[in-house]
Amino acid sequence: MKFTDLGLDDVILKAVEEEGYTQPTLIQEEAIPNVLEGRDVMAAAQTGTGKTASFTLPMLHRLLRHANSSTSPAKHPVRALILTPTRELAAQVDESARRYGKHLALRVGCVYGGVPMNPQVAMLRSGVEILVATPGRLLDHVGTNNVRFSSVEFLVLDEADRMLDMGFLPDIKRIVDLIPSTRQTLLFSATYSEDIRRLAGDWLRSPVKVEVAPRNTVTETIQHTVMHVTERDKSKQLVSLLQEGKVSQALVFCNTKMGANRLTRQLQNKDINSEAIHSDRSQIERTAALDNFKVGKTKVLVATDIAARGLDIEQLPHVVNYDLPHNSEDYVHRIGRTGRAGQKGEAISFCTPEDRESVHAIEKLINKKLEVSEPTRGSRAVAAPRHSRTENKQTKEDSFFSKPYVAQSGISGPAKIIEENNVNKPGRIEKKQTIAALFMPPAGEKKD
Repeated sequence: MKFTDLGLDDVILKAVEEEGYTQPTLIQEEAIPNVLEGRDVMAAAQTGTGKTASFTLPMLHRLLRHANSSTSPAKHPVRALILTPTRELAAQVDESARRYGKHLALRVGCVYGGVPMNPQVAMLRSGVEILVATPGRLLDHVGTNNVRFSSVEFLVLDEADRMLDMGFLPDIKRIVDLIPSTRQTLLFSATYSEDIRRLAGDWLRSPVKVEVAPRNTVTETIQHTVMHVTERDKSKQLVSLLQEGKVSQALVFCNTKMGANRLTRQLQNKDINSEAIHSDRSQIERTAALDNFKVGKTKVLVATDIAARGLDIEQLPHVVNYDLPHNSEDYVHRIGRTGRAGQKGEAISFCTPEDRESVHAIEKLINKKLEVSEPTRGSRAVAAPRHSRTENKQTKEDSFFSKPYVAQSGISGPAKIIEENNVNKPGRIEKKQTIAALFMPPAGEKKD
């Protein structure tokens, strides 16, 4: 099948062709026709299979009737609202909508936190048909009457499970209540828990469920590797992989912002170009770090899970789980940054003795065994877990503690007179006694 077979308008197909695409992915083949028919869609697909185009292309097609070149803001109300969990994903979706709609007279805007509001206010008041936003910043604009949703026809929840997992549910409910119930609702994500599926049932009307691969699966182009190391040797292991050329460029995940900063400093001290990206860094810093990584100026981008969603980096060869994720489903999203669009990639995970249960949970989730790789020189390996093992320990026994106590005759306690043959010297005694023995009455003396 080709894009020309999906029923999209020629002006949209022209933009798709200019982007270098001719054949849709499986998720696009299944989702686009249903969206064009006006049906609610709940789609799950592997990360990196083109979910963004699955809703932006048919959405642009259906909004063609509203395209106009008027300068009046009233002619450009918000027609489609796309919610994302992170700034990075919002920026990427915004970019995709602009590329695919570059030949259309439809305005696209994006709002997220971490940057000044004034430019966003000006953009919203001038009017946009397609608005991409993170929930928190969007509600800031709602509170100041900068945006209205009375004309919204499309609501898209991109990476819906992550938004709900991150605690955005109250914000999303407030936003959904402001949108007309006649809207078309689309949910796209790489993973779906049963709880989220039930919750989504309240927002979708007889949705078409599109699932081109079993839930929580990963692309076959990714090689999964696990290295058993100690906690203290993690940084040495990563440095060795980078210096020996086994890892050319990598997106490295840490579980905490402090850990990401510490690892970045350690790599920089080894003359390895690296930058950190997490929520404590300003949006300008995060954008600059990501741009440097994309053009190859930075060899290592150290990130928290904030970067696991939405980053589209062409031909990223390696993803390293410096810390294994707390939630095994996050493994799917992390490694989805490599092996995209049919490219080969490798996901390397460091496993400490405390992480073994997490490895088992990941293997169960993706239904695949992680290949064990030996650590490089200079790092101490930790034996992989076995089902049965025996430990032979040699212990040194101290006779004072191991032998039973036998009381000596003439002494009623555990004290014992220790005789030593000392050289007679003034002020010295020939017999030394333990403290307990000094308080014992002389032999034959009666107590009062």
